[in-house]
Amino acid sequence: MRAFRLQVVPALILLGSALAAQAPPAAQGQNPQDPATIKARLAQVQGRLAQVDQQMATLKKRRKGVLVEMQGIALQRDRAQAESEGAKLRRDQTEAEVLRLGQERDRMKADIVKLRGSIRHQVRWMQAVGPWGDLGFLASFRSFEDYLQRGRLLAWLRLQQRKRLRGVQDLQGSLAQREKDLQATLARLVADEKSSEALQASLRLNEEKLRGFLETLQADERQQRAVQAELSEEALQLERMLAGLLGRLPKSESFDAAVTFPSLRGDLPQPVDGSLAMGFGEHIHPRFHTKTLQSGLLIDAPAGVPVQAVADGKIVFADYYQSYGPMVILDHGGGWFTLYSHLQGLIVQKGQILKAGEALGYVGQTVDGPKLGFEIRFKTKAEDPQRWLKRKYR
Repeated sequence: MRAFRLQVVPALILLGSALAAQAPPAAQGQNPQDPATIKARLAQVQGRLAQVDQQMATLKKRRKGVLVEMQGIALQRDRAQAESEGAKLRRDQTEAEVLRLGQERDRMKADIVKLRGSIRHQVRWMQAVGPWGDLGFLASFRSFEDYLQRGRLLAWLRLQQRKRLRGVQDLQGSLAQREKDLQATLARLVADEKSSEALQASLRLNEEKLRGFLETLQADERQQRAVQAELSEEALQLERMLAGLLGRLPKSESFDAAVTFPSLRGDLPQPVDGSLAMGFGEHIHPRFHTKTLQSGLLIDAPAGVPVQAVADGKIVFADYYQSYGPMVILDHGGGWFTLYSHLQGLIVQKGQILKAGEALGYVGQTVDGPKLGFEIRFKTKAEDPQRWLKRKYR
């Protein structure tokens, strides 16, 4: 028994010191995020990647132009950003696994110490009694039955001792396996760190590429005129699409609202919390110096924040639309529509009925950062959304 103890203790000391030396900061007291939260966020990032890939595929079908080229560069940046975020989350996931394995290792060490203490206590007692020590006290028993009962108790205690010894051996085997798992996880963490650094470098490269393109565009008057023409053409095509929706929509399929949309003027909720980036009307773009007619509001809001329907309505369009990106159009009946553009992918489908306040998407990225485009139209005519909102954007 003493030889066994001498083998166990140094092995535990060496193993504990080796693991402590190699464990990253997260395994030495830091508290990484909850694994379930990391897994959910990782799934969101993977969904974003799929949506960006879908946007890039849609973009390839469009006629070439300055806006298409700019969107392509912006989407490549967004993809690099999502990949970089995914790499960070995978690293956090690995750190959480390192912490879990470290905690299991500590628990096993504590169990081994506890079992060794129990075994030492039994060994001392049994050495004092001896395998035949009770024969000397035979005369003290009232009957042979008492003697046999005590013998059975000693046999049971020896069985428990053997079980504890096997328990120690099993725990040692499990501890060695946990050490292997921890070593493999630490190696994966190093690989995740390298992957994260490479993707960060790719993101910086894509951001520099986009910044360089925008700076060139800002200085090139010919390209500015091309952007102006493309934006005007897109606005005209949007009006044609709305007119087509009105013409193709059978009366039986039109949305019949319980409350008429015009009665909600001045009482609509904001589609998202944020601030005004660009108001309704004519503007000179601060970067491109192009004169554009803003047919709605451009709202500054954090990327990924839910966007809500401002009134009950039926989705008549949910698709990627040119430089508007993922866009949703709600029909509120009587020729009234609300448009939500620059979304982060699509989570609703054409034909779906939404109640006021229900989410229809999330704020997405533009070349100028995360923004939401919001419009109100009566047939094809654009209205100033600020006049319809209960709380104006500032």
